[in-house]
Amino acid sequence: MNRTPWRTLCSSLLLVTLALASGCASMSPYSISEGELERHLKDVVSEYDRKQLNSGSPLSLSLDDADITLGPDGRDVAVIDVRGQVALNALLTKLPVDIALKVEGAPVYDSAEKAIFIRRLQLLESSIDSPLFKGDLKPVTDTVMRVVAQMLETMPVYRLDEANFAERMFGMMPVDVRVAPGRLEFVMADQ
Repeated sequence: MNRTPWRTLCSSLLLVTLALASGCASMSPYSISEGELERHLKDVVSEYDRKQLNSGSPLSLSLDDADITLGPDGRDVAVIDVRGQVALNALLTKLPVDIALKVEGAPVYDSAEKAIFIRRLQLLESSIDSPLFKGDLKPVTDTVMRVVAQMLETMPVYRLDEANFAERMFGMMPVDVRVAPGRLEFVMADQ
């Protein structure tokens, strides 16, 4: 017996069972809201900063605000608007730099990591405010975008919760994410 159709059938039955078990009145896919993504991104950045400081890095990073817009103008992208602070802790002093970035990219589900990352980033807006400099980041855009892209490549905006039965089941199936206005939806992956 060919395993691919059998696996697809089992995955489909599991998806239907999960949708019914989660109390969905309609057969809408499992979705993640913009607010959930924003909270997860703040938590991930906070954890990243804690690890950096514990490893002896002189840089600290904090997010004051993260606003994620999914599917603006019907496009399959996420717009991430963040405001925060990067600080250099050196010689018993702290040099804070307030930054604001607005980037756009494509949400991508990585089945091995069971996480959603933002890839193919484009910088939309940027600004910096520090005691030494205030203004647009255009002169250092390439460097800033490399750092942001590297962070978003390694820091997911969402990771499936293995403690949650429904999310653990989605992690076991061949799923992908689809952008819808205001949310990301898990859908069966194209085989």
